Amino acid sequence: MRITPRKDEVQQVVDILESDKYKSGDDMAKALIKAIGDILAMRDWVALTHRFSAGQLGINWGPFGSEIEARAAAEKIALNGSFATVKLYSPGTLLANVTSSKRKGWCQTAGCGHADWVHLVNGNSRAKCGLETCPCSQFTK
Repeated sequence: MRITPRKDEVQQVVDILESDKYKSGDDMAKALIKAIGDILAMRDWVALTHRFSAGQLGINWGPFGSEIEARAAAEKIALNGSFATVKLYSPGTLLANVTSSKRKGWCQTAGCGHADWVHLVNGNSRAKCGLETCPCSQFTK
């Protein structure tokens, strides 16, 4: 799995590495593993799905950092049958949107609060909420 570090993610790790609050290397390592797990849980991933030629169920692999990475793995595996990719939405974002103030990708328009993918598309941006009962006229980050 290829991971491209993002600036805000790197800063969270640097904060731990430069902190004086850890009494031992083991304590710091535990904090780093937990923090990196939390960071990666906030990302969307891709799974590679496979189905054998005869229509038998295949095997699924993941996570991959991108569809390109998943398809490159499929080419290397070279099994008979067909491959497809499936987006795996972030479990961390899902939980944060329900349980905390770290809401990511959800509309901030008063009375809405729905995910971006529920909103209709207007060119390159999101438009009104697709739920008929929602008064939202424009997706707001």
